[in-house]
Amino acid sequence: MGVRVRFAPSPTGFVHIGSLRTALYNYLFAKKMGGEYILRVEDTDQSRLVDGAIENMLNAMKWAGIEHDEGVDLDEKGNIVQKGEFGPYIQSERLDIYKEYIKELLDSGKAYYCFCTKERLDDVREKQKEAGDTPRYDGHCRDLSKEEVEKRLAAGEAHVIRLRLPENHVIKFTDLVRGETEFNTNDLDDQVLIKTDGFPTYHFAVVVDDYLMKITHVIRGEEWVSSTPKHVYLYEAFGWEAPVFVHLPNILNTEKKKLSKRQGDVAVEDFKKKGYLPEGLVNYVALVGWSPEDNQELFTMKELEEAFSIDRVSKSGGVFDTEKLNWVDQHYIKDGDDNRLTELAIPFLIEGGFITKEDAKNRYDFLNGMVSAVKEKLQYMKEITDHAGIFFGDKVELETDECKEFLALEHIPTLLEALEEKISNADELIEDGVKAMLKEIQKEHGIKGKNLFMGSRIIFTGQMHGPDLPKVVEVLGKETCLKRLAFVKENLL
Repeated sequence: MGVRVRFAPSPTGFVHIGSLRTALYNYLFAKKMGGEYILRVEDTDQSRLVDGAIENMLNAMKWAGIEHDEGVDLDEKGNIVQKGEFGPYIQSERLDIYKEYIKELLDSGKAYYCFCTKERLDDVREKQKEAGDTPRYDGHCRDLSKEEVEKRLAAGEAHVIRLRLPENHVIKFTDLVRGETEFNTNDLDDQVLIKTDGFPTYHFAVVVDDYLMKITHVIRGEEWVSSTPKHVYLYEAFGWEAPVFVHLPNILNTEKKKLSKRQGDVAVEDFKKKGYLPEGLVNYVALVGWSPEDNQELFTMKELEEAFSIDRVSKSGGVFDTEKLNWVDQHYIKDGDDNRLTELAIPFLIEGGFITKEDAKNRYDFLNGMVSAVKEKLQYMKEITDHAGIFFGDKVELETDECKEFLALEHIPTLLEALEEKISNADELIEDGVKAMLKEIQKEHGIKGKNLFMGSRIIFTGQMHGPDLPKVVEVLGKETCLKRLAFVKENLL
């Protein structure tokens, strides 16, 4: 069997940008190696589950174009389904499997029942801290007799099941990002494998699942490095071959601290709601912690699949730079399909009060032209509302005092008359025709350069700078342009 990797999120809320990158790197590695990418849901911590989180996560991945070959999915009606021969792919549906494997560890003496109360454990840890020791389980229940264990179980005492680590045992593993790594069991804890509620901990379930699902490479965040020796020892305890480990660096904010909600947008949903294009976000996220060989910055998903390699993943955290993301996304918007961009823009225009739902249907061609005119200015689609104002209404509002001063220049009345004459005589206004019109005015009246182009822009939009003027005039149309010329003559000169 070839390469098999998995993305295994917990359904505890929206998809963090770091989780998106983890899923992306798993996906890209699988594609590069001709392998399979699996999506598994790890929901063993029942206290942290959030309704709708699985659906949200699956929709976020679909939106981003990270499609898995196997695992949990949504059908056409939005219902959760599972595909593949190694299921179930939701951990809470695998409890019987975990019972079988925990019994194997108990029978071999590599796991044991622990009846310590939370109060006792807290007390032990507090005393260890006071003594300057690393807080960990003190092994109080390691050597209970079989009879005592059975007696306490029969009495219904609350308990967990812990892994029995050997003393002074060196655990080694190779990380494809960090190289050779080793830990001594004397520095580790007898971790809990089965909790009091009967559910497995992440540490136990992940090993059993990865083995049974034939995962060859575990690609995950660096926060799991300290847990990996426990996972490696579990593989040893079962007599299984461990997968290859790849621990990705954290995504950092501009202050070089771990990216968190306190600094603003961190969830895929946040960026989607602002109208970032999925290809822009995915392209940028791929570069946060991975560098291509030739310093290329703009990639289609197909190009990422071909270029990606684990050996180019950085050991140090990558900084999430919103300005750089905006630069990447602006590229995709600038080259984007006008119809697609218009559909994305409409909800923002409705929310901003520029149009109604009826307008979206009845004035679609106008909106499409507007989006086409301003898209080069947009870093994400929500910014359409910053540029839409100039396209609505028959009046002209001057943006600055400089605009007012410009309209006081001596050539402006002549320019106004010339524009009015040309537009009145035009059958329709199209971009090339407007360009020709401005050239004619330059030739006939000697008005050129800034006086012509900036003057015309202020007359039609009230702004000194903005989108390509001939496009704007075409979108405004003959009737609106004539009304605005009349308004400027009557009110602003």
